[in-house]
Amino acid sequence: MSNKRNEVRYDVPDIVVDPGTKKRYRKGKFLGRGGFARCYELTEIPSEKIYAGKVIAKSQIKNSDQKQKMSQEIEIHRSISHKHIVAFHTYFEDPNYIYIILELCSKRSLMEMHKRRKVFTEPEVRYIVTQIALACQYLHTNKIVHRDLKLGNLFLNEDMDVKVGDFGLATKISNEKDRKLTLCGTPNYIAPEVLMKKGHGFEVDVWSLGCIVYTLFVGKPPFETNDLKDTYKKIKNNDYEIPNYVPEDARDFIRQMLKADPSERPWMIDILNDPYLTKNYVPSRLPLSCLTTAPRYNNGRLSIMPTEFYGSSRRPLGEKNTEVPAVKINIENAMENKAPTAPDKPATNGQNNNNQAAQNYANNAHQANQLPKPNGAAVFSKDYNLKELSEQLHIVVAARAGEKEEGVPDDAEDPAATPLVWISKWVDYTDRYGIGYQLCDNSVGILFNDITRLVLLADGVNLQYIERDGTEYYLTLDCYPTDLLKKKITLLKYFRNYMNEHLLKCGDKKIDLEEKDELTRLPYLNNWFRTRNAIIFHLTNGTVQVSKIYAYW
Repeated sequence: MSNKRNEVRYDVPDIVVDPGTKKRYRKGKFLGRGGFARCYELTEIPSEKIYAGKVIAKSQIKNSDQKQKMSQEIEIHRSISHKHIVAFHTYFEDPNYIYIILELCSKRSLMEMHKRRKVFTEPEVRYIVTQIALACQYLHTNKIVHRDLKLGNLFLNEDMDVKVGDFGLATKISNEKDRKLTLCGTPNYIAPEVLMKKGHGFEVDVWSLGCIVYTLFVGKPPFETNDLKDTYKKIKNNDYEIPNYVPEDARDFIRQMLKADPSERPWMIDILNDPYLTKNYVPSRLPLSCLTTAPRYNNGRLSIMPTEFYGSSRRPLGEKNTEVPAVKINIENAMENKAPTAPDKPATNGQNNNNQAAQNYANNAHQANQLPKPNGAAVFSKDYNLKELSEQLHIVVAARAGEKEEGVPDDAEDPAATPLVWISKWVDYTDRYGIGYQLCDNSVGILFNDITRLVLLADGVNLQYIERDGTEYYLTLDCYPTDLLKKKITLLKYFRNYMNEHLLKCGDKKIDLEEKDELTRLPYLNNWFRTRNAIIFHLTNGTVQVSKIYAYW
């Protein structure tokens, strides 16, 4: 309560003026707070260039030490320039506030990304660590120690470049033997020599980087507890454990940085030259979709199933799949005996859309002469059935499907960060196996009756297998546990071939992923159902697709 009462009120004017240059900045949205500062978007007038404005109330700076720290932060930050450090633009003050104008990192901080993602993939970790280490190597070369490296001080710009920011605790070191005695830093990332006031230097940034790597892999810092004293005790005793699911070379990488003795920790240049970074895949870019969901690797760089998944000692997958018998039957012949549901081209503004949809079905029936013949002619309305589709959508929304225990898929948190994807073909064979479908990028998937899923990417090589509980594994057609997946992969190939030979795609264009989205993760089918007039698909990125079923009689 006392903190709230003593908190300084920030009445930052809507138009901020630099007294020296007379430049004006329009105050925008509030970005965050930390320590004494508040951060706002500030748009330069008239250039409309947007910056991040760090605003400090002068009433907060009450003694000479605080003034010195403020001056030191500005002096250090304005003296440096690096691709992976938040750029310093200018600073000025008015009667009430000090303004530091900085580069705007529009994708916020790694802390916010971590809250959404919890854990990161190995290539992402290598990408992030490499860029932090490059920034720190630059700082250390210039005799600067950051002293507060943490997820909240690591920012992302619109290109997903990592930027080190907040130099409020940074200090200059005259030489390698110069030791600082100030107790500073963030509890979960603070080095033991700082806590024990033995004097500290560049090595504290290496320690903090080790804590960051651990957090990205595990989801929480290595020494985190519910009590600050316990956290400090664990840090002093170097008491932490790395879970076995973290790869061994990554565990070694972390252990090197979290050595209790600062002299045994690597320099930043050693980290950059470590085999974990130099001998393994490091993405050149990360897609925006990484802000909300783990990437999927489409270029042969896959996270392979654990070894035990292949042997007899693999852990159980839940209920045994009794819906997919040994594939001794001819799937093509089996499909001849039942007409799979085929999609029609979705409505567009084209004049002949309804006729084209009918023609699609006619072509499909002609190509697959095994299918039952339609019982009559389709009836089309002038509004292209949009009214009926709207009614069906209202029914779906009104049904208010119950929440699943695992919650909303992480892909669905930010639809703007994922590409537009839809189901272009499907085959309903749920009386025996499940529903097969093709996405608009030509990847193929099956939602099996046992609620497992299998997806073959558009490259025709890489596979994704999703268990009932949502656990995902990445495989290839050349490398998978045959005892578990041979039957399902055989079915997937037959579904793919059937759709390619007998069904037309709905939608005119193929999805094009930008080069920078080399890791972009495509969604898969989460659930589906049909009504009398439509079939409804729900994808894991939150997309709900409603497709009209045309009646022929």
